[in-house]
Amino acid sequence: MTGALPPTLAEIVDDFQALEERERLELLLEFSESLPELPERFRDHPELLEQVVECQSPLFLTLEVGPEDGRPVRIYFSAPPEAPTTRGFASVLHEGLDGLPAETVLAVPDDMPEQLGLTRAVTPLRMRGMTAMLGRIKRQVARALDA
Repeated sequence: MTGALPPTLAEIVDDFQALEERERLELLLEFSESLPELPERFRDHPELLEQVVECQSPLFLTLEVGPEDGRPVRIYFSAPPEAPTTRGFASVLHEGLDGLPAETVLAVPDDMPEQLGLTRAVTPLRMRGMTAMLGRIKRQVARALDA
């Protein structure tokens, strides 16, 4: 089921799928605690980040696509600590995609958030927020490759 996902992201999805529904939400909250801080160069320039308006909480993201072979993607998120679900989704995407080649990121299936098995544990609005995060990441990567 996770064959189309890059290995790190597939492992995260497998970890969620191996748990009971209630435990999946707990794992998401654990992820929320490991979201890296925004680098200072972005903290001082919020205009460089794109807001994901579909998220219930204020979530902003940006990324950089490296010039090196494979065009590695570095992803950066800003989400308030009082928004653990949103931070958890962002952290899953960060851990699963950060540093991967641009083409690998673009190939991630759009329904990847649904593969976490959280559709009954969190509201549809929150699931749309994570799907929107992935969509923004892929759109920014495509834009960077076209530039």
